[in-house]
Amino acid sequence: MTFLSSHTFLRRSLLIAGLLAGLTACDKGFEQMNINPDASSTITPAYVFTKAQLDALNNSYYSTGVLASGGSIQHFATYKDVPAIGDKYYFQQGTYPYDFFQNGYPNAVNEISEVIRAVSTDANQVNLLSAARIWRVYVMHRITDLYGDVPYSEAAKGYTQNLFAPKYDAQQSIYADMLNELDQSVQAFDANKTTFGTADLIYGGNIDRWKKFANSLMLRLAMRMTKADAASAQTWAKKAIAGGVITQDSDLAKINYLSSGQDINKNPYALSMRNSDYSPGNGNDNIEGGKLARTFIDALKNSADPRLNVIAVVWNGSTADTTTSLQRGMPNGLLVKPADFKTYSEPNPVTVLKLDAPVLVMTAAEVNLLLAEAAVRGWYSGDAASAYNAGVRSAMANWAQINATAGSISTAKVDAYLTKNPFPTSGSTDAKLAQIGSQLWITLFPDEQEAFASWRRTGYPALTPVNVTGNITGGVIPRRLLYPPTEESVNNAQFSAAVARQGANLLTTRIWWDKQ
Repeated sequence: MTFLSSHTFLRRSLLIAGLLAGLTACDKGFEQMNINPDASSTITPAYVFTKAQLDALNNSYYSTGVLASGGSIQHFATYKDVPAIGDKYYFQQGTYPYDFFQNGYPNAVNEISEVIRAVSTDANQVNLLSAARIWRVYVMHRITDLYGDVPYSEAAKGYTQNLFAPKYDAQQSIYADMLNELDQSVQAFDANKTTFGTADLIYGGNIDRWKKFANSLMLRLAMRMTKADAASAQTWAKKAIAGGVITQDSDLAKINYLSSGQDINKNPYALSMRNSDYSPGNGNDNIEGGKLARTFIDALKNSADPRLNVIAVVWNGSTADTTTSLQRGMPNGLLVKPADFKTYSEPNPVTVLKLDAPVLVMTAAEVNLLLAEAAVRGWYSGDAASAYNAGVRSAMANWAQINATAGSISTAKVDAYLTKNPFPTSGSTDAKLAQIGSQLWITLFPDEQEAFASWRRTGYPALTPVNVTGNITGGVIPRRLLYPPTEESVNNAQFSAAVARQGANLLTTRIWWDKQ
């Protein structure tokens, strides 16, 4: 044992005594010592807004988008059991049903809420406030559409109000507030005031385009309510359309990315798929055993859809081959690796997996298809067939946004597709809605989360569920994801109230707008 000299001991004793005396008398500058010189007690709204835009899209894409959502709607398939929450309705380990919830609140929700708090008291920043409010609706609608009742009105108030057990709002009230937020934000824009400018990765501060985005999001939310509250759905759909929505490709909402630098600069969908499954690039050594699903590939092949050759490849040696005859999807529900695994289609590395491709947040393709549905329902005076055809043409054109060469689909091919797959102008309402819903199912790929929501709402295309031994849904395609276990333990009272109102915390519990 080493003993201190009396001089050293005395010096340290005096030091400790001095520290204790300082603590009992006054802080003597300790508050300043505990302040991080590299941090700030106030935010720069533009910087945080940029981060909120990125984090809204860079949230658990592989677990939530590909495995849970994409597997459930049979865009993707895997032969493995751990990542099979959507493929086989398994959940044995991991955090797949929780990821989006757990990552969304501390990042995008908190960030955009801080932006709103920072700019809400300055009338000269009304355009920043409007854009932030609209983006918060985008962020929150993706969370509530996955889980149903979620913290909304009391979310992100831990720092400002020490509120660490926020209540779960009923999804019906969340939707009502989101729609009002969009409406009020559009009305509040002022062309004479400043904007986020280049800090806005989507529109560079263009107010007119933000208005169209907000109205298009309003239309999306309105159509989501068709089965839950048709009267409100009609009212809000008409308001959105009257306000002006995205009908031209030049107005679509997207965020551009880079192929180099930090990962945050790269397309989060492509990066996630590459890192999680498709990095080997040989068709055989896929980490999570994933491929494109048979249902998806068969739908594209049977309709002679030219997007097949843009989306899918089969590895022919070291070559990613887009030849139509080679494309074949893997069945959902497999329990062992098939001997011919390499021969199944997977995402095209120069389109779907392109690191510097933009993420399309909302497109004229989706909006035109929603307008077609609104016309079928009598909520829009335009022609349903014309809107449908415009939606399909925009959907085909979107792939050139991803890759101007490999994603280019000729007008002749689009014309041939529409001739082979015409909108049923003389068919029944159900036939028309089925055509639109099935087209949305294809068009929204690879935004699997939105495609999952659209499929649950429309029911189209009709999918045959798998019923693999050991599944936890009774052979029913999942309808929602699961609240994290930490919510049950840390926020039990509010969690329990939500479960009592909405239903058990199960994959099969339907959320408010998801009516049969």
